[in-house]
Amino acid sequence: MEKRKVPRHIAIILDGNGRWAKAKGMPRNYGHAQGSKNVERICEEAWRMGIKYLTVYAFSTENWNRPEGEVAALMTLLRNYMKTCLKTAAKNDMKIRVIGDIEPLDADIKNRIRELEEATVGNGGLNFTIALNYGSRDELTRAARKMAADCAAGKLDAKDIDEGVFESYLDTHGIPDPDLMIRTSGEQRLSNYLLWQLAYSEFYFTDVPWPDFTKEELEKAVEEYNHRHRRFGGVEEA
Repeated sequence: MEKRKVPRHIAIILDGNGRWAKAKGMPRNYGHAQGSKNVERICEEAWRMGIKYLTVYAFSTENWNRPEGEVAALMTLLRNYMKTCLKTAAKNDMKIRVIGDIEPLDADIKNRIRELEEATVGNGGLNFTIALNYGSRDELTRAARKMAADCAAGKLDAKDIDEGVFESYLDTHGIPDPDLMIRTSGEQRLSNYLLWQLAYSEFYFTDVPWPDFTKEELEKAVEEYNHRHRRFGGVEEA
């Protein structure tokens, strides 16, 4: 029997928290709270399966447009999650990285993010990346601004810009591109998520809302990934 390939890097769009809660007669914030708890469970299961990198879409640049009360509740949840994440990282030897523009966030959240990254930088387990106040178009725009500034300062010659140089200016520099992107809760779009990085990734969409996404659901996604014939420029993946 052919050995199952485990994706090195999985990216997930954590969708359906609010709808899941509404279906149970609960407020949307309850769904977000349960969804954050599920992140911890899936991190542990992913590492056990041999997945080295996991990136989750936690809060997008567009999420600021949600009702003020919901955004405030999400920020409170984020504060609490940062505390929990530090404990989880220590227990599971996880290395945490946050991508996105964190400058608009409150000072205490930014400080906790920096503390979390610094405290886990030497860990050797799962490389866990949280996309926070992240939007791919915003990431690409910020990268272009940085390159333009470096060109103006004489640090970079425009003729030397290639894909590798461009990648080094992205939030995800140094992280391998995802092999598999999973989106929960039935929607089939990228929603401004990792547009550069997902150029050659496999996509897996499931109707299961994020709070109900279990180890078994993750295994289904990996099994489907194994049925795909990955080709790059018409050449079969080695």
